[in-house]
Amino acid sequence: MARQNPLAYLGDQLQAWKEAGTYQRLRELESACEPVSRFDGREVINLASNNYLGLANHPKLVEAAIKATEQFGAGSGAVRTISGTMTLHLELERRIAAFKNVEACVVFQSGFAANSGTVSAVLSPEDHIISDELNHASIIDGCRLSKAKIHVFAHRDANSAEARLKALESTPGRKLLITDGVFSMDGDIGPLPDLVAVADRYGAVMMVDDAHSSGVLGRNGRGTIDHFGLHGRVDIQVGTLSKAVGVLGGYVCGSRDLIEFLYHRARPFLFSTSHPPAVAAACLAAFDIFENEPERLERLWSNTHRFQDGLRNAGFSTGNSETPITPIGVGDAAKAFEFSRALFEAGVLATGIGYPTVPQGKARIRAIVTAAHTPEQLDRAVEIISHAGRKLQIIP
Repeated sequence: MARQNPLAYLGDQLQAWKEAGTYQRLRELESACEPVSRFDGREVINLASNNYLGLANHPKLVEAAIKATEQFGAGSGAVRTISGTMTLHLELERRIAAFKNVEACVVFQSGFAANSGTVSAVLSPEDHIISDELNHASIIDGCRLSKAKIHVFAHRDANSAEARLKALESTPGRKLLITDGVFSMDGDIGPLPDLVAVADRYGAVMMVDDAHSSGVLGRNGRGTIDHFGLHGRVDIQVGTLSKAVGVLGGYVCGSRDLIEFLYHRARPFLFSTSHPPAVAAACLAAFDIFENEPERLERLWSNTHRFQDGLRNAGFSTGNSETPITPIGVGDAAKAFEFSRALFEAGVLATGIGYPTVPQGKARIRAIVTAAHTPEQLDRAVEIISHAGRKLQIIP
């Protein structure tokens, strides 16, 4: 008797997505991550990466990675707490801590691991989390793993956050107020000064995920805490090494006690092999560029304004974006994915985003420009997006 497939329901779900027009397949990158990249055999303007400063293939990062590999090998051989803490890892953590103006830093294997591992480590089921309704999935998963009680506040609404904390004022347990610095799907900036003031009033731990603002906002890309002048008032800062830094990983910054605690209790740190030497060395080289080439950040913002102004002049809505993250509103998920496919065929890679990444009825194309794009490339991208948008009746 033939064995029945107990996972047949997964195939049924995949077929349902295909019929609904929301199935997406992975596109194959066949070149370096550049402003014009080769995907699936086609050269396209790449508006789908988080490579904000164009460092993913920077010669200095490549050179640092090669030298580290030659000196230290391809891998570290163990988790950090056994024998996998290399000189480069500690040097990188010291460098990030100095850049972020904090006592200490710990590097994780990804930004997702940094968020989920930290929230779940510092809280217990008796504690309370006050979280923005549009916080990143890694924050949400960390909240769930902690088993703390979760209280969601309205997006970017400090009054709503305060109401949640006020209602918990006499309730036992620690309180953690958490927000993204920049929200990854809309590109808007969290109201950090107001949220920090609320956390101070109620004695809450303040935590900010700065993944999409590190390298983008603040002096030389120091992030939203620097952007708003809030040094010393945010207890836990999370960042990424996978976006503007151009490599891979995440990190947590804060007090020495926080970092030492995470060394002992953050499960992704405890149970994942440390970064290869090439990754740590390339990240160090990226921080050199942050400090020494501020013109890259200037180009990023110049390109952002040029691209977003072009889209708005063509009739597109870019929502409330205040950063290089540029949502192009569509509404219907199937149409957003159709739009993305049409753009690819015409020479632009820009990803369709639908539920559950964004709420039902708020599907969009998410485009991100980088410092490495030329004005001509961005103007051509706006032309292609506008032509496809008119053809699909997204704009008049």
